[in-house]
Amino acid sequence: MRRRTRWLLAVAFLLVAAAWLALRWFPPAQEPGYRFVRSWGASGEGPGQLREPIGVALGGDEVFVSDAGTHRIQVFDRSGRFLRSFGREGEGPGELGRPMHIAYHDGKLYVAEYLNDRIQIFSAAGQSLATIGAPGSGPGEFDAPAGVAVDASGRLWVADFYNHRVQLLASDGTFLRQLGTTRKKGIRAGRFNYPTDVAVLPDERLVVADAYNDRLQLFTSEGRFLQKWGGPLAVDIPGSFNGWFKVATAVAAGPAGNIFVADFYNHRVQKFTAHGDFLVTLGGRGTEPGRFEHPTDVAVDEEGRLYVVDFGNQRIQVFASVTR
Repeated sequence: MRRRTRWLLAVAFLLVAAAWLALRWFPPAQEPGYRFVRSWGASGEGPGQLREPIGVALGGDEVFVSDAGTHRIQVFDRSGRFLRSFGREGEGPGELGRPMHIAYHDGKLYVAEYLNDRIQIFSAAGQSLATIGAPGSGPGEFDAPAGVAVDASGRLWVADFYNHRVQLLASDGTFLRQLGTTRKKGIRAGRFNYPTDVAVLPDERLVVADAYNDRLQLFTSEGRFLQKWGGPLAVDIPGSFNGWFKVATAVAAGPAGNIFVADFYNHRVQKFTAHGDFLVTLGGRGTEPGRFEHPTDVAVDEEGRLYVVDFGNQRIQVFASVTR
C-alpha cells in the first residue's frame, strides 16, 4: 500500500512538473493581439523608397527610419508621408556607414553606424552634432555597433556586435562600464553572442537583444544581471514556439513597460511583460499586409501602436492593438 502511494505521488509530481514546464516553455497567448493599420515604402532609392531598412525610432510626430542600403536616414510623418532625408555614404560628419538601430532622445537622433564603428548624433532636422567612438575593442571603441539606447540621464548603452559586449558611456562618450567579455561569445548569464540591440524600460532597466543566443537578457540600470528568456533555460536553443526566438534582432519598450521583440527568422514580433512573460505574437512570413519577411525593428508610440521595419519587403508596417 505504501509503495503504491509513493508511486502515485511520484506520478502526480511528474505530471505537475510537466504541466509547469509546458506553460513555461510553450505558453499560450494572453492578449487578443494586433490588427494591421497601414504600411508604406517600396524598393528603391528615391525619396520615401527603402533599400534594406533596419531601424526605426519615433520623435514627436515623426518616424525616423535607418535605410542601411542607401546609407541615409529617412523621415516620415505618422501616416507614412515622406518628409525629408539626410546622410549619404561616407565617413565624415553627417555621412553614414550602414546605419543600424537608432534611438531618439531629447530632440536628438542617435545612429549606430555598423561600418564606421561609431555612434553619430543628429538634430531632428538632420544636422550632425557629434560622433562617439572609434574602431577597436578597447573601452569606448566599437566593432560594428548595431544598436543604441539612451537612458533618462543621457547615458548611452551600445550593443557592440563583434566585440560581444554592451558598453555604457556617458553622454560625452566617456566609457563607464561594460557587460559581457570583450571578443568572447558565451551563453552564461551576462555573456553575449553578437548582441544587436538594446532598450531602456520606463523603470530604467536595460533589455538586450542577445541575437545569436536566441534570447533576451535583462539588467538593472547599473548593469547587474536580472534574468534571461527565450526557449528552454535561455541557452541558445532556437525555435518557433511562443516565447522562443530565431535571432532576436531588435527590442523595444512600450509606454506601459511591455517589451517587443523583432524575431528575425520567425518573421514575427513577440510581446512580453516587463518581467519576460509571453503575451502575444503577430506576423508570420509573407508579403501580404500584416505579414513580414525578416522584421528587423519595432517602435511603440504613446498609444501603443507598433511601427515595424519589414526588412525583406522594404516597408514599414503599423499595427494597433485589438480590444476584446
